[in-house]
Amino acid sequence: METNFSTLFSSSQPIRAAVVGASGYAGAELLAILSVHPAAEVVGLFGSSKKADEGAPTAADLFPRFEGSAVGALKVEPFSIDAVKVLEIHAIFLATPHELSHEVARALVDAGIVVFDLSAAFRLSDRAVFEKNYGFAHEHADLLQEAVYGLAEFKSDAIAEARLIAVPGCYPTASILAMLPLVEAGLVDTTRPAIVDAVSGVSGAGRKAEVKSLFCEVSMQAYGVFKHRHRPEIAEHAGIPTIFTPHLGCYDRGILATVHLELHAGVGEREVRAAYEAAYDGRPFVRLLKSGRWPSVAAVERTNYCDIGFMLEKTETGAHLIVESAIDNLVKGAAGQAVQCMNIRFGLAETTGFLPTPALTPVVVGGDQ
Repeated sequence: METNFSTLFSSSQPIRAAVVGASGYAGAELLAILSVHPAAEVVGLFGSSKKADEGAPTAADLFPRFEGSAVGALKVEPFSIDAVKVLEIHAIFLATPHELSHEVARALVDAGIVVFDLSAAFRLSDRAVFEKNYGFAHEHADLLQEAVYGLAEFKSDAIAEARLIAVPGCYPTASILAMLPLVEAGLVDTTRPAIVDAVSGVSGAGRKAEVKSLFCEVSMQAYGVFKHRHRPEIAEHAGIPTIFTPHLGCYDRGILATVHLELHAGVGEREVRAAYEAAYDGRPFVRLLKSGRWPSVAAVERTNYCDIGFMLEKTETGAHLIVESAIDNLVKGAAGQAVQCMNIRFGLAETTGFLPTPALTPVVVGGDQ
């Protein structure tokens, strides 16, 4: 189906969208955002399996908060390319395992559907690195090169033309937004690795039942030390070698990342703040906090914001910088960022469809200079 996106909204035609993986946490978050989006219409829901769930549940059966809504009445169908094509959609969100996204992306793109992939199937450019971290060979080298990394604050121009958007992971989003403005400004000694310690709520592990995710089992602890799959994603897209240690937190949603960087001699707070302000000027979902204030999970929960705070200490060779960033892993770290990318791709304001919050308009919260 060919669609002229430049005239899509002048004719008041909504973006017809489908969600694959609608029974998971990220899928539910997509439904919550898209259900109130003024320019989108969810017309199809699919599970992340080709087999039907028992009883053919509706979205409201799985998530009672959708009871009485249009999306709540939609059944979560078994996935197939043919079932998707019948819907004549413009956009599809893949909140699916990496293997399924890898398998179906080509057919969806070839059908003229804009694909927003929330898995990691197209986030890494090096096929060898991908295979090492995800355990299977990538068979779509051309799509891997074509896919646009959907970090909205830095890739808007490319997203606006893309057929396949690889929505970043939750840990990488928090980490890269904290580092990339400084790396691009040349303030960071990139011969020394960034150190990222990040804590995620339990929803980051997905909805499947596992002992470590049970209420009585969850404890604050590290996991995936030196070998977490998001480490190469952070390093590639932040442009700096990275030592990444994730932690499981005793709460349901949100990420707090603490990033350590070594700055070049002569770089001080003024230069750091100026780099952030230049990078995020006009970007409505990144908030740079005043000096002395630190991000918190509570401040960004259920929003598409990333809050950033920092402090530095002079050393003999330059300065050691500590940056903290906070996001909601299911919103800015997944579904919200995907919808933000959809807005860019279809020529809408980035904030379209997000529930208004008291501080939606300012981009940078001013601080001491």
